[in-house]
Amino acid sequence: MKKFSILTVIIIGLLAFTSNNVSAQAKLKIAHLNSADLMQVMPGKDTAQKIIETYAASLEEELKTMYTEYQNKAKIFQESQATMSQLVQQSKLKELQDLENRIKMFDEQAQEDLQAKQEELLKPLIDKAKAGIAEVAKENGYSYVFDTSVGALLYQEDSDDILPLVKKKLNIK
Repeated sequence: MKKFSILTVIIIGLLAFTSNNVSAQAKLKIAHLNSADLMQVMPGKDTAQKIIETYAASLEEELKTMYTEYQNKAKIFQESQATMSQLVQQSKLKELQDLENRIKMFDEQAQEDLQAKQEELLKPLIDKAKAGIAEVAKENGYSYVFDTSVGALLYQEDSDDILPLVKKKLNIK
């Protein structure tokens, strides 16, 4: 009899725990959206992209100019190396090495500058999108919103795609 009452208490406890757990899960609302699709339609994105592309092209053009200068100097050195004194050869080699180092440094700095320019121009758009997502999630009672563009979600049960709601919140058609 004692075993029966202990078993009954355990079963009742498990049922109570399960029903509380189910009610907590019932309150959980999950949604998803593709942030890449949202960024494609964000106002100002095209302008920012054009500025970034123009900036990248100017850096690339400067890099090409530097590389052309390097190639020309290397060609001249190779053509006239036989007639140069040892001292002049060393001087020209040092000049070529310095130019090569400047090109490498410029390329590295250009990549950093381009990334900084992208962050500078895209951060306000990303912040605005995040704010819109947060507002829609709060207004519609979503506990979690997953971003399907990054592939982090491996499985999902039915959830609501809130991209149209976020677009509406941000006045995007």
